[in-house]
Amino acid sequence: MQTLDDMQHRHLLTPEQHAEIGAWVARGKTPEAIMAMPPHLWRALALASVLMNVDAELTQPPMLGP
Repeated sequence: MQTLDDMQHRHLLTPEQHAEIGAWVARGKTPEAIMAMPPHLWRALALASVLMNVDAELTQPPMLGP
């Protein structure tokens, strides 16, 4: 939920989108249930994720050493 909060704080999600996505995720008891989120919410979440570069750390090599 912190990521959703960050997205709303940066004005990448509206308060309504934040509430709808948060409620959907909270109700989803399985990954499949969450994946059934309505397309308009997925689009908003995907765009906010790209704008925040959420996947960036997944493309970075692991830090080695202290």
